[in-house]
Amino acid sequence: MIVAFSVAPTEVPNAQAEMAEAVAAAVKVVRDSGLPNETNAMFTLVEGEWDEVMDVVKRATEAVLAVSPRVGLVLKADIRPGHSGQITSKVDSVNRILGGDLA
Repeated sequence: MIVAFSVAPTEVPNAQAEMAEAVAAAVKVVRDSGLPNETNAMFTLVEGEWDEVMDVVKRATEAVLAVSPRVGLVLKADIRPGHSGQITSKVDSVNRILGGDLA
């Protein structure tokens, strides 16, 4: 499965600085997980089995909760048992159709 999620504090005294630090802490949890992942301006994607992906999302959320008493979490999942490498292969398929690498 691939999960795209965004987790951020909703209550912080110094919003800009502390929000970036909290998000960085969440992304660190994902990157340290060893699971395939990608971060962009809006979401972090993580790929793996249900339990391991949801554990990473939970721990990333807890990292943000460490700096804020209230957290917003948005999550979207593509659940496709038996498939892996979908973070890159989905983009590769679109790029093939478009006739080039747009990355």
